[in-house]
Amino acid sequence: MKDVVHLEVEFETLKDFWSPRVIAQVNDQYVKVAKIKGELAWHKHDDEDELFFVVRGSLVMEYKDRDPVHLAVGDMHVVPRGVMHNPVTEEECWVALVETVTTRHTGDVVVPRTKTIEQQLSGDAQTND
Repeated sequence: MKDVVHLEVEFETLKDFWSPRVIAQVNDQYVKVAKIKGELAWHKHDDEDELFFVVRGSLVMEYKDRDPVHLAVGDMHVVPRGVMHNPVTEEECWVALVETVTTRHTGDVVVPRTKTIEQQLSGDAQTND
């Protein structure tokens, strides 16, 4: 991991949507960056909360059992563990994520866009989409 991380530089190096990359670790939490567009997949993380921070663009966090949450630049939102959700954006959106090291990319489902933690750590998540 780098001693100093500049978020905009990290985002500029991302090539593909829905391919998060780990840029830092704080105790048992990873800080990740991702460019997203469209929707990922309905999923949940049984044992972990997930923090989304919008750096550029806007994002709607859809929920199965509650109203969606609309996020704009500078907004932060925590998806509670065990809750079905689906991040959706019409235009390109840049998000920083804080997740425990045990959090799987698409939680309880595997879809073509799913990235392993090894891919997210190495930058090999930048291979599709």
